[in-house]
Amino acid sequence: MPFLVVAYGRAQVGYDRGAPRAMFDRLPDYAKRATWAHQNSFETFTIYAAAALMAYATGTDATAAAVAAVVFVGARLLYSVFYILNVPLGRSLMFARGQVCTITLIVLSLLIVSS
Repeated sequence: MPFLVVAYGRAQVGYDRGAPRAMFDRLPDYAKRATWAHQNSFETFTIYAAAALMAYATGTDATAAAVAAVVFVGARLLYSVFYILNVPLGRSLMFARGQVCTITLIVLSLLIVSS
């Protein structure tokens, strides 16, 4: 979702092939925040993907893993919305909720491995 907002903002500002990163300084504030949310989504996904693979590889309870996955996706969507709308508390709470889901998958995996 942030990608669409960033794409819209880029279209409004214009893309300079000679200095592609300079364009970000000219973006409206909401598009800058969308860019940051977009970048953070990649950073967070790497940790979540590793946790999800751990859960799959260890045979974690499918229901618990599915709940964590759905809550993670919902939290990340709301995180992006709160980031774009500049609601820091909501953004932080959704970031924390997503991290709790990731940690939950890791802990469930470790409990299975240790038993």
